[in-house]
Amino acid sequence: MHNKVVYRAAKAALQVGLPTLRFNFRGIGKSAGEFAHGVGEREDVRAALDLLSTRFPEVPVCMLGFSFGAVVALAVGTADRRVRALVGLGVPAASADLGFLRGVTKPKLIVQGTEDIFGTREQVEALFASLAEPKRLHWVEGADHFLTGKLNPVQTAIRCFLQEVAAPPRAE
Repeated sequence: MHNKVVYRAAKAALQVGLPTLRFNFRGIGKSAGEFAHGVGEREDVRAALDLLSTRFPEVPVCMLGFSFGAVVALAVGTADRRVRALVGLGVPAASADLGFLRGVTKPKLIVQGTEDIFGTREQVEALFASLAEPKRLHWVEGADHFLTGKLNPVQTAIRCFLQEVAAPPRAE
C-alpha cells in the first residue's frame, strides 16, 4: 500500500478524477490474516471492488496493480463486468501465468521497466502479443522492477491512459 509505485499509480488515477483505494493484502502491514497464495488475495480485491462500486456507483472502476498485486488485480478485473480498464505495473511474467488476460477486450495498459528481472522484455512482449485489443505497452527505459528513478514517466503514462479510457465526465 505504501510502495512508491502503488502510490504513484493511485496519484495518476486521482489526477483524472477517479476515486482510489489502496490497501494491503491479508497479512501485510497491519492487515489481519495470512498469505493465501493468490486465492485469498483475490477475495481481498473483490471486497475492495465491492466497496468502491457501492460508494461510487456512477464512477468507472479501473483495476491497477503492481507486481504480485498486478496478477491478482488483473485476474479479478478481467472477470468483473464493473471494471472498465486494467493496468498492470511490473508484471511478473517470468513466474506468473497471465493467460487469463487473453481474449479480454477491456482496455489494458502494461507498464514495465526494460531491466525488470521478474518480467523481461522478451517475456512481456510475448504476453502482450497474445492479448486482444485494445492494449498498450509502455516500456520504461533503464528501469528495474521497482521503476526506480522513473516514477514521473510511469505516472504520466498511467494518467494519459486513464484519461482516455475512464475519466469521469467533468461537471460544467
